Amino acid sequence: MITGVPTEFTPPGPESFDLPPIIDGVPWLTKPVLVAALSVIVIIWFFYGAARKSAIVPSKLQFTGELAYNFVRNSIARDAIGSQDYMKYVPYLCGLFFFILLNNVAGSIPLIQFPTFSHAGWAYIAAIMSWVIYNVAGIRRHGPWGYFKLQTMPAGVPGWLLPLMIPIEFISNILVRPISLSLRLFANMFAGHLLLGVFVIGGEYLVFESGKIALGGVGIVTLIFGLAIAGLEVFVQCIQAYIFVVLTAQYIGSAIADEH
Repeated sequence: MITGVPTEFTPPGPESFDLPPIIDGVPWLTKPVLVAALSVIVIIWFFYGAARKSAIVPSKLQFTGELAYNFVRNSIARDAIGSQDYMKYVPYLCGLFFFILLNNVAGSIPLIQFPTFSHAGWAYIAAIMSWVIYNVAGIRRHGPWGYFKLQTMPAGVPGWLLPLMIPIEFISNILVRPISLSLRLFANMFAGHLLLGVFVIGGEYLVFESGKIALGGVGIVTLIFGLAIAGLEVFVQCIQAYIFVVLTAQYIGSAIADEH
């Protein structure tokens, strides 16, 4: 940059999410892969440490682990699936919740600052896993035909409406659910991180590189708004993990229920 001459502002865009490999020659080892691996290690360490020396009077770590586990077990699994069958799905829902939560919150952690699920592939895989689990659970409970009937033939619908209702219900209950699950998570992580980048990078440009005092003042305001958006982004990161797991639990509950 020549002194006094402003450089051209390049706003962040989708290409900003195409991160290079961490190690040259290892194309699959990118920041999202590393963050996902670290989150698995943290989750295993946390719950193993919380359960390793359990006692009647819990330590701080045990109390925190029990609080986290009970939140998923009672507030998500039991409420959405039902008191009879929910326990067998708690391990999956608990692991899924904290995996999504840590990978989302990684977007707000200094030096990491990248939410794994802003890459659509990660959201697709999580949705496919949930899709397989609740469909297999429904088929095991009702059999293939019984499950198909449960998902596509609402109770009380007249027979003459079934040719119209079956395709609609099949698309809605079988095909669309994993798409909506994945897109909701991906879109929120992608859009939130992109918006935050626009405010922070734009504010930095206006303050330090625009070369104009008035624009510098606007840049300071922009950076302040960026801090507010950063706080909102943490809330969205947490709520999206909760929504994804709650919907997964509801789909499991509807799949194994006797009737809707």
